[in-house]
Amino acid sequence: MPLRPGRCYRYFSGPPYTRLEYIHGAPYVQIPKFDMGATSAAARARFDTVVKLVAEELGQIRMNALESARQMAFKYLNKILGQENFYLRINVYPFHVLRENKMLAMAGADRLQEGMRLAFGSPVGRAVRVEKLGQVIMFVEVEERNVEHAKEALRRAKSKLSIPCRIVVEKKQNSNTG
Repeated sequence: MPLRPGRCYRYFSGPPYTRLEYIHGAPYVQIPKFDMGATSAAARARFDTVVKLVAEELGQIRMNALESARQMAFKYLNKILGQENFYLRINVYPFHVLRENKMLAMAGADRLQEGMRLAFGSPVGRAVRVEKLGQVIMFVEVEERNVEHAKEALRRAKSKLSIPCRIVVEKKQNSNTG
């Protein structure tokens, strides 16, 4: 079985660490946009197909991996299709704050460290928790003729994520409720 990237923070145990009023020094979310492309409702009305990136395993995705996946998908779609011919959305948000018990790693550090005593850790990053199989991580809405380009964009984005994902193509359901 090939090794996947992001093995250190891929799995989780215990409840998520999300209460920001108690976490001092929690890092900010460094994903600038969650909606890209043709974001207006009028422009999105002509898209008839949804291509989804769906999680196949439970796990965590670090915020920087999600941002890297977003950039890969957006750059490919913007270059090939143009800004007004797709709608890309990241469907998850990195609520969970990751902690790490930082240890000194130099000569003579054994006299300075406390080891495992009070090893709660300090905030080092954020992550998305995928807690349901089949959870949609990101999706692209396009016209049916551009489905192959959307699949290629999500395939490139999938390579940046730490958990295995699959690409699902569905016809968009027209709802008049907004």
